[in-house]
Amino acid sequence: MKNKTIDYILRATWQAVSRMYNEEAAKYDATMATGFALLSIDREVGTPSTALGPRMGMEATSLTRTLKSMEEKGLIIRKKNPEDGRGVLIYLTEFGREKRELSKNTVLNFNETVRKHVSEEKLNNFMEVAEIINELIQNKNIFNQQENSNDDIAKIQNH
Repeated sequence: MKNKTIDYILRATWQAVSRMYNEEAAKYDATMATGFALLSIDREVGTPSTALGPRMGMEATSLTRTLKSMEEKGLIIRKKNPEDGRGVLIYLTEFGREKRELSKNTVLNFNETVRKHVSEEKLNNFMEVAEIINELIQNKNIFNQQENSNDDIAKIQNH
């Protein structure tokens, strides 16, 4: 990946990971989004539907489609939030819990395989770079460069 831009490497890598997870999920009549949702829903107390979108980094319309599909497949049930009648809590069914374990094992297998091929030092460097990129984006320090001071950049790099 020599001479590639950082965003290209991130995008190409994420697309490859996404494709890999979707291919694996397809074997079980699922999608990566379904697996991610299963992992994002609290197994015991359920999860407010409004918390799932931000947790998963998913737009409301995509999340609604995913949850509808999951409900149709018997993976989840929706119940009114007893503390807030306007809200809905999402719970895993027994079938959903089984599929959650499958999703969890798939993610753990991916992580284990990467860890076998990449040193701990390189993984730590990767995580650090990813955190810095996220902070730069969250703090709007990419396209507001006139506003960036060397002090701000130094703070992020020393994080």
